[in-house]
Amino acid sequence: MALKPTIYKLRITLADIDRNHYDDLNLTVAQHPSETLERMMARVLAFCINAQEFLEFTKGISVAEEPDIWARTLDDRLSLWIDVGEPAFDRIKKATRISEAVKIYSFNAKSDAWWDMGQSKFKELSASFFRFEWQQIQTLATLAKRTMDMSVTITGDSAYVSTKAGECEVSWVLLQPS
Repeated sequence: MALKPTIYKLRITLADIDRNHYDDLNLTVAQHPSETLERMMARVLAFCINAQEFLEFTKGISVAEEPDIWARTLDDRLSLWIDVGEPAFDRIKKATRISEAVKIYSFNAKSDAWWDMGQSKFKELSASFFRFEWQQIQTLATLAKRTMDMSVTITGDSAYVSTKAGECEVSWVLLQPS
């Protein structure tokens, strides 16, 4: 019998100071059985950083042809493709052909090795690459509850997250602009 995803219900009060974007998000996030809590929370954070109309989680890990998060236009074109993790060069190249914008957020202990190995090839691509600080993502994951209220304030290259379980800051580094 196949394992079912774990469902998280998140109510997020979002304040993105630099983009002047303020929103109340009600997200239902499915954590795939093979997905770590750190990866799921990195997806949630990437969603908040890029919050906009028509942005949504996809089936992600369950469907190899889809990114983790995307935004589609009214005429069903891909306007934004977001992957979380360390995707292969060919996957990112394909994404740049079918989406107007591509963003990659790496987040774990192997991010530096992945970036060092692929950096020369990634420069050919029209994609933005970011790296979350791994220890901060681990701290963020400890705050996760199946149902929770979060306050996320984004300014500069940092997100300040507050929940009933605690607070943390998650920063990121732009490795390559598109």
